[in-house]
Amino acid sequence: MKIDRALLKASWDSWVSNDNRPRAGPWWLQWVWTVLFCMALAVPFTILGFVAFARGEGAWRNLSGWAYWYGKNLIVCLSIGVVIHLLFDAARHTFASAARVRAWRPWQRSVFFAGTPIVGLFLGWPLGVLLAGQDVTVWIGRREGNNIILGSLLIGMMVSFLLHHFFAAKSRQLDAERRATESRLMLLQGQMEPHFLFNTLANVQSLLDHDLPKARQMLAAFTEYLRSSLGTLRLEQCTLAQELDLSTHYLMLMQARMEDRLQFSTDIAADARAVTLPPLLLQPLVENAVQHGLEPSIAGGRITIRARVESGQLVLEVQDDGLGLDAPKRRAARPGAGVALDNVRQRLLARYGSAAALTVAAASPGTLARITLPVQDSLP
Repeated sequence: MKIDRALLKASWDSWVSNDNRPRAGPWWLQWVWTVLFCMALAVPFTILGFVAFARGEGAWRNLSGWAYWYGKNLIVCLSIGVVIHLLFDAARHTFASAARVRAWRPWQRSVFFAGTPIVGLFLGWPLGVLLAGQDVTVWIGRREGNNIILGSLLIGMMVSFLLHHFFAAKSRQLDAERRATESRLMLLQGQMEPHFLFNTLANVQSLLDHDLPKARQMLAAFTEYLRSSLGTLRLEQCTLAQELDLSTHYLMLMQARMEDRLQFSTDIAADARAVTLPPLLLQPLVENAVQHGLEPSIAGGRITIRARVESGQLVLEVQDDGLGLDAPKRRAARPGAGVALDNVRQRLLARYGSAAALTVAAASPGTLARITLPVQDSLP
């Protein structure tokens, strides 16, 4: 997986997000953010320690002292951060999946996202103190030691509370940005082929003069396509059956234009039809197969749409037996040939992180485009 700026931003956003959705990017990158955050958090605690305990002239200019106590605080922060990270990972894979978290009431989310760091604090703090070379047990019973323990825990709880509210606000911001991005990409996808509408109307107009039955057939298919597409654009989520309905009307419309040069079939498992997914994910794959696989070919070909559920994942495939990926580029190729597929990848990354993917590969003959996305996390 290529680590670029977009992936780094998506990975950071998924680390900050307050919804337990699948994380973007490789798993180890989430640990990088945890370590970096702990390194940053150790700085104010080190400063606080110097404010409270530094004595004597020149103590603040003692660089070795800064390094020593920063190291101690870093060990404690890392211990707490690692425990909290593990607690959230365990919860996400058991009782707090993204779909369940989004169904919780606000107070349930607050209890979970504020309570988990506090539990991690109480578990990770004594472990960190022990790893830093201090024995917590010798403090117990002593007034000064008890004050240090109580003060540290109170400060830790206050920091956890403040960080919870910070991350909650950041999560709301990211959610708004994610929805805006998806809306923008959906609108761009809907505007990707405006000439398709004009070409279809021109074909209907020309058929009215010499083939009225075919013109009526094409106009009926065009009407159904518009009804499906306009309804889909207004949805944040739709079922695979709705997506398939839109793509089928599109293929019927193209079949009326290309006649026997275009054949298509579907193989959709019954349990896959009700799976929810963001709209306009299937349509770009079908359009790509027609425009770049079959339309340039004199013989045309066949498009097959398949869908199944495997191990909690929806596997959605569009395969054509057209020219394939190695075909020479046409001079008159429509602009933005790869934009539609890039939009699909961006929407999958924004919604599902690294749990979803779009791959395009040679099919011998033709091309196979495959989308995989999690079924359990497809709810809005």
